[in-house]
This record gives sequence, C-alpha cells and structure tokens, in this order.
Amino acid sequence: MRIALILVAALLAVPLLIGGLGGLESTGGGEVAVVRDGGPLDDNQVRQVIDPGSGLTWTGLWSSTHLYPAQQRFYTITADPKRATTLGVDVVTVPSSDGVSLGIEGTLYFTLNLDHQALKRFDDKYGTRTFRAQDDRSLYAWEGDEGWSAFFGQAVRPVIDNALRGQIGAMRCAELVPSCSLLESSTLKPQDSNANIVKVQNAVDASLARDLPATLGGDFLTGLRFTLAKVTLPGEVQQAVDRSLAASAAVSEAQAKVAQARAEADANRARQDGYDKCPACAEIEKLKSLPQGITVYAPGNPQSVVVPSR
Repeated sequence: MRIALILVAALLAVPLLIGGLGGLESTGGGEVAVVRDGGPLDDNQVRQVIDPGSGLTWTGLWSSTHLYPAQQRFYTITADPKRATTLGVDVVTVPSSDGVSLGIEGTLYFTLNLDHQALKRFDDKYGTRTFRAQDDRSLYAWEGDEGWSAFFGQAVRPVIDNALRGQIGAMRCAELVPSCSLLESSTLKPQDSNANIVKVQNAVDASLARDLPATLGGDFLTGLRFTLAKVTLPGEVQQAVDRSLAASAAVSEAQAKVAQARAEADANRARQDGYDKCPACAEIEKLKSLPQGITVYAPGNPQSVVVPSR
C-alpha cells in the first residue's frame, strides 16, 4: 500500500515539477512577452505582460508565453536579394496616373505598441491564429522572425500596397522618374523628383497611420515611417528611355561639332581680316610657326630656309 502511495505521489509530483520549472520566464532587451494561462483548470486568457529585459518572472503552471519584438523593426520591399526580408525578393508594381507601371522599392520602419492593454488585444487577435509562411507552413506571429514575417505579410503588407497605389497612382511617371519625359518628347525635361519622393513618403506615412489601426482593429504599430528607396520602369520602357537618351546624346554631340566648326571658321575669317589689315602681323605669325633651330629665313625663297646640321 505504501509503495502504491509513493508511486501515485511520484506521478503527481513529476508533472507538477515540470509545470513549476516551466512557469518561470524572462525576456531579453529586444522582446516583450504576453503570457496566457494554460493549466488544466485554467482558462486560456491573457495572464500578464512581461516587459523587455525582465528577470525571471513567475507565470503560473503550464502557462504559454508569446514573445514579440520590442525594438524598432523594418520591413523591406526590394528586388535586391541581399536586402530582402524573410518574405523574399519582391517589389510593389503600381501604375502611375499616365499608365506607366512603376516598380516601387522601399522600407517601412515601425515599432510594436508596448502598452500592456494594446499587447493583450494584439495577442487576442493575432497571437491565437496562424499565418502562412513562404514555405506554406502555418506559423504563429510569435514564432520567431519567420512567424512575425508571415503575420506581417498577410495582415500588414496589403495595407502598404494600397497606400502606395493611392499615392503613386496620383502622380505622373516623369514626376518620379525624370527620364520618363522622353516618352512624351525628345527633350529631357528637368523635374524635381526628390521633392516628389518626399511628398509620396509623407503621404504614405499619413495613410498608414490612418488605415492600419482601422484594418488591424487597434493601434498596434507605432512610429510608422516609410522610405521610398527606388522607382524602376518596366524593362521595355527602360529600353525605350535608354534609346531616347542615346539618340539625344548623339544629337547633342553633332550639334556641338557643328558649333565648334562654325566657331573655328569664324576665328579663321577674323584672323584673315587681321592679316589683310596688318601684313607684317602675318609675317610675324609665320616666324612663330617655324621649327626651332632655323637660323636663316627669306620669305618668298624656299631655298633660303636653313636648318643647322647636326
């Protein structure tokens, strides 16, 4: 009987020991934890929030801990594989107001709202469901960088795309890519594209600050700032622009040669007029043009030019 009691006590003690050891959590400086109850007699509600850089904290028996990024993060849209985020290489293709499909590359900087009530609501809405990753796995948002990127790609990326379409679609191609003016005429028109890019960035920031809380159901992301890094043209359009630039360069070169020839002719006429008015000046110029070492020079007599022997 005593042995049976000991065995029962051991069987009860082991899961209690495991649950007790698993009930201690800590966070690093760049992460925040949302703890949910998970014991057999508990509900599955949020129990507490552990701030970044916390020491060991008691979270209860069999509770689950969801770790989220606490530092500023960035999400990059790019065709450069060296700069791409977990979601891989991609660009946002947006038509301009004059119908040119522009490839948009940029980076969104943001920070997860660390207010405890906001984190609890965020975990209720997005920490209890999975999102599809690039490799078709279903991941929770708190399952490392891949899980966070899966959440961001499905929940946030469509809002970014919509903001870019709204702002880029209201501008003409040449306002963002000055060489687009060659598609309308043979002249490259000066454009202040930098000012327009800043205008787009500010408008995207304002759009995201307004639309993301409405779409996500809460003010979960703060410090939103979008940087427009690059605007590219479709391949065939870029080739047309390159051909126009090459043709313009050839025309400019030809015009420069014509202008140079005209200037040289004008200079020769002016020089000849000067010689006609001053014959002695012409002789002086002839003397200056003679090879060095000439000791005897008799104008009109080709035999009178003497070069000293070596």
